[in-house]
Amino acid sequence: MTTSGLTFDTGMLIALERRSQRAWNIYREARNRKVPITVPTAVVAEWWRGRTKAREHVRSGLQSEALSESLAQVAGEALAKVKDSTVIDAVVMASAASRGDVVYTSDFDDLQRLRAFFPGVRVVAI
Repeated sequence: MTTSGLTFDTGMLIALERRSQRAWNIYREARNRKVPITVPTAVVAEWWRGRTKAREHVRSGLQSEALSESLAQVAGEALAKVKDSTVIDAVVMASAASRGDVVYTSDFDDLQRLRAFFPGVRVVAI
């Protein structure tokens, strides 16, 4: 793990909810080191399917990032350049790029493809 910030995508939140040991090790270590974990609100919309204890616990350690117009524009520009990408993946990468974060994902290939537009973002598979 790095000491820069982390950005989680939907797959990482699902892995935490399903109690993946690797995902929880990453989450706990970040929390212990006080490394900020950011999740774009679009990711929350894709993941959240109602209140549960597991979701509430995961959510308590995350910082939400609202989708600003400037972030949306950068994500849209990425979509124009990197074909077959999804809006949420582009938002995740734009969000991480804005802070220099590392992205943790279960969707490695799709986010790695977006690195063509966001070369400074490191993508790590869970």
